[in-house]
Amino acid sequence: MTVTQSTDKPLDNKAGRLSGRELVIRYGFLVLLLGMVVYFSIAADGFASPQSAVFIFQSVAITGILALGVTATLVVGGFDLSIGSVATTAMMASAYVMVVMGGDAITATVVCIAIGVLVGLINGVLIVYMRVPDLLATLGMMFLLVGLQRIPTEGRSIATGMSMPDGSIANGTFSPGFLALGRHRFDFILPNLLPVSVVVLLVLAVLIWFFLQYTRFGRMMYAVGSNERAAQLAGAPVNAYKIGAYVISGVFASIGGILMAARLGRGDIASGNNLLLDAVAAALIGFAVLGAAKPNAFGTAVGALFVGILLQGLTMMNAPYYTQDFVKGAVLVVALVFTFALSQRSRK
Repeated sequence: MTVTQSTDKPLDNKAGRLSGRELVIRYGFLVLLLGMVVYFSIAADGFASPQSAVFIFQSVAITGILALGVTATLVVGGFDLSIGSVATTAMMASAYVMVVMGGDAITATVVCIAIGVLVGLINGVLIVYMRVPDLLATLGMMFLLVGLQRIPTEGRSIATGMSMPDGSIANGTFSPGFLALGRHRFDFILPNLLPVSVVVLLVLAVLIWFFLQYTRFGRMMYAVGSNERAAQLAGAPVNAYKIGAYVISGVFASIGGILMAARLGRGDIASGNNLLLDAVAAALIGFAVLGAAKPNAFGTAVGALFVGILLQGLTMMNAPYYTQDFVKGAVLVVALVFTFALSQRSRK
């Protein structure tokens, strides 16, 4: 009896208590996020106002949606560099359908989603069947889309009343229902506080989180990313899962482009320049949330919120714009240190 108690005690302590390093790994990033909110609330006038919250939510929504798409590819051991260009292409396509072709919102939305599916399929086929490395395949797709989206208008943004290359005038307009996707706000505690785009982000985040964590398909995607050969020997359709991940990424990027077009009310050729870097940063920062050390939807959503709060706080403190990328990079490095260096030491 005495032997049993002496044997169980260290096991209980090991299972029930976390070391200081493990506490830092698991909760350090959330403490950093909370500390940043408190600091900006004190140092930047108006940061804690509802108007600031709305701006943060709107900036986070599109970045977060794209980051969730990146997360899907990271889960299967891949990476998608084309998400920013897919989002911009979808934005330009929706504007072209409604403003130039005179189509309705439903047609524009279907076209944008179809673009995301098609790009995802092409990326997946290039990577899986053509054996092109994921970074090279998606980088090539990124440049292809950047050029393709500029051809119909000769590199100009799309807006009502613009002159087309053939001399005609684009007289179409964005439908009010489509614009509501980017501009309408729901009452939440305060009037007009919660943008539609944030609701879309929350819904997609919950869906992808549930899919990855609680469905057979999601668990198999993690298995493919962890050990592709073992998953293949177990009978999993590895190629289908990898292609599916890139299709998810393409669709999410298209949704982000739709919301961006709805918010701007035009097809702005340069508006998606920073989407890729911010989305990748959010997805990678997600590795550090709660010590997950793996791609996950919850961490990605928190990472997007972190990036949005950081940029809004720096902007309200009148920090020079050219320092913001440096600060984002420093934060990303710290997050990766939390994720990999400390976690690997704790396992030794």
